[in-house]
Amino acid sequence: MIPTQNNFKRGLRHKSMRRRADNVIQPKKAPDIIPPLAPETIRIVPLGGVEEVGRNMTAIEYGNDIIVVDCGIQFTDAETPGVDFILPNTKYLEERVSKIRALVITHGHLDHIGGIPYLITRLGNPPIYTREFGSLMIKKRQEEFPHLAPLNFKIVATDDKAAVALTPDLKLRFFGLTHSIPDSTGIIIETPFGDIVNTGDVRVENENGVPAAKEVAQYSIFKNRNTLLLTMDSTGIEKPGFSPSEDHILKTIDRIVAEAPGRVIIATFASQVERIIEFFKTAKRYGKKVVIEGRSMKNNVDMIKLLNLTETDHVIPVDDIEKYPGNKILMIATGGQGEEFSALMRMSNKSHKFVKLMRTDTIILSSSIIPGNEKAIAKLKDNLFRHDSKIITYLDTDVHTSGHGKRGELEWIHKQIPHHFFMPVHGHHYMLKQHAELAYLLGDPRENVIVPDNGSIIEIRDKGQTLVRLPERAPSDDVVVEGFSVGDISEVLIRDRKMLADEGFVVVVAMVHNKTGRLKKSPDIISRGFVYLRESQELLSEVRHIIKNSIEGITVGMNPINFDYAKNAVNEDVARFLFQKTAKKPIIIPVILSV
Repeated sequence: MIPTQNNFKRGLRHKSMRRRADNVIQPKKAPDIIPPLAPETIRIVPLGGVEEVGRNMTAIEYGNDIIVVDCGIQFTDAETPGVDFILPNTKYLEERVSKIRALVITHGHLDHIGGIPYLITRLGNPPIYTREFGSLMIKKRQEEFPHLAPLNFKIVATDDKAAVALTPDLKLRFFGLTHSIPDSTGIIIETPFGDIVNTGDVRVENENGVPAAKEVAQYSIFKNRNTLLLTMDSTGIEKPGFSPSEDHILKTIDRIVAEAPGRVIIATFASQVERIIEFFKTAKRYGKKVVIEGRSMKNNVDMIKLLNLTETDHVIPVDDIEKYPGNKILMIATGGQGEEFSALMRMSNKSHKFVKLMRTDTIILSSSIIPGNEKAIAKLKDNLFRHDSKIITYLDTDVHTSGHGKRGELEWIHKQIPHHFFMPVHGHHYMLKQHAELAYLLGDPRENVIVPDNGSIIEIRDKGQTLVRLPERAPSDDVVVEGFSVGDISEVLIRDRKMLADEGFVVVVAMVHNKTGRLKKSPDIISRGFVYLRESQELLSEVRHIIKNSIEGITVGMNPINFDYAKNAVNEDVARFLFQKTAKKPIIIPVILSV
């Protein structure tokens, strides 16, 4: 039933104060007033990386000094349309910027270094303590931000015997560990009451669940140390046992390359630098030329060349690929996650300029499925299997192992680092909770374990005897990168973007005579993503009638005309009508012109 003019006028009384239920905006909670740090108390504030996989950042504060560990980004998904990256919220640090003594980097992956160009100035441009490969990855990314001041790098090594004295009370040490990128390292912050240990991302190289000798040696330093607080990567906690060893993975791929009748195309994460180095060695061993495809892959290969980590004289450009027999080509490419314009996706859908897949090709997907990419990878595999090439994935053959240790590996590390307190980090909340349960099983008292959220303020008091979580929290709302803009993002804006994606929008353009308040002509309707207008003429005719009644029910007899009232009426009445007719709720944009 179409509402009458009287219904509209009766509804006007409080219309300016009404909103549809799904449009109610809750006021933001006032920021907590955080108490000052008490003497002889250590404060730990996770600012990112403990409610998601990504944007890792933790602040350690003692006295008048703060050390920041890592500065990463989180990649976006369907829940954050239009956003490029999500950053840690650094308001807590910005308010204490004079106390920041160092930014310490565990390794060169973007979820640990990607936020530096956006946040380093906000942190007061402190010195960056990192190992060499991490510094090169940071410098490479910094090239995209030439307007920024040069960074102050302090290159360190894991075999440095002397600790770096950042302040009279805080010293810094690095220790070696295994991940999937060169120069991965753990951090030891020496405080007056014991060590705070951060593993960064970590796995354990092993053979059938027996840790390699180098792993035992790397953790032997903790036998005689006083570890006050251990914080550890939790990403792989839900998977039982030990990961296949990297050595086993490489031997499997080596055998596949040796037996392949034609070209071998390996898709892997560009961040798997150590594995890529081994692929170069495999190609050299069998007299094959290497082709690199994908921007991020080429950038990381540039790092390999710069540090002379392996021979790269057998690399050829992709446009020379036809100059060599197929069995002399090994291609290393990005695209294993089904990215729309990646090298492998373009090969799979026959749009790659130089590579057309053939029956003799062997394609190895040396990567696992990142949660959220299932549909994209299914599409990629569908496309690949439409060719006659041989496709090998980690689900059917051991061609990939994670850089994040499974439950058995994390349990082994727990036993290598005797500690007083424990705080799981790096993962979704359920991962952290599972990691805490592991700590309880291994003998940690429940009162000595804290599962944090982003912005949690954790304090170690009584000269290292008591672990507490303050009721106050540091600011933790998302900070996002959108093009050139960095800052908070409105929940309303994200909601509107989702509505545009899900329901589309309708623009109503109406001209009203400023004397009579009546429409000059039938209103125009523009729609995108809602309905196909040419096939919805009957619906549009009804909508025009609704618009006419809605506007004239307010404007006729009103002097002067309140066009805001008229727009509100059109918005509500058209939205209600379209929902009744279509069960959809497009965004309604009324444009009313006075003539």
